[in-house]
Amino acid sequence: MGKNTNNLDWPNLNRYKNENIKLGDPVATEKRIVFMGDSITEGWKTVCPDFFANNSYVNRGIGGQTTPQILLRFRADVIELKPTVVVILAGTNDIAGNTGPATHEMILGNIISMTELAIANAIKPILCSVLPSIDYNWKPGLYPAEKIERLNEMIQKYASENDIIYVDYFSAMVDEQKGMKIAFSKDGVHPNKVGYETMIPILEKTIEKILIFT
Repeated sequence: MGKNTNNLDWPNLNRYKNENIKLGDPVATEKRIVFMGDSITEGWKTVCPDFFANNSYVNRGIGGQTTPQILLRFRADVIELKPTVVVILAGTNDIAGNTGPATHEMILGNIISMTELAIANAIKPILCSVLPSIDYNWKPGLYPAEKIERLNEMIQKYASENDIIYVDYFSAMVDEQKGMKIAFSKDGVHPNKVGYETMIPILEKTIEKILIFT
């Protein structure tokens, strides 16, 4: 996934600054949905552009980011855009140690903070499972599969106990070795078109249910 090496803007707050200004507030009938995350989110728009262009979906993924970076830009890239829903998919780069060591509790804490910020601003959060991976090509030898599985269990438990919506991509994408199925990715981390097309109906079922009641 790579790292953000711009230490002067560690969370990369300027990445979407101009796009956010241009986007402006949603119109009265718009139910805007922001996708927040790392390169798996960012790549979704590149691989499946129509998924975003044909809906009120705003992609605010940044490759290489960890949950503390995403949390720091949550106000600028989510709250100030006034969405109805935010889709949060993050955590694998924390496990990779992109911005230093992070415990599962630290990762979950950042996801909880994002969730609480969303709720405090009348935005419905959707928490997503981290995608399966058996190795990271930019940092091999970390054996993340079991760590990802544990993090997902923690996210799902938090969501269940706090009446937060949880979307499970992991179960549909994992193989027998707890990595990503070969058909869904070239590098075992980032989905290809088939991978994203597997994720889309899983998520859209949840989005449809939310929008019915908003």
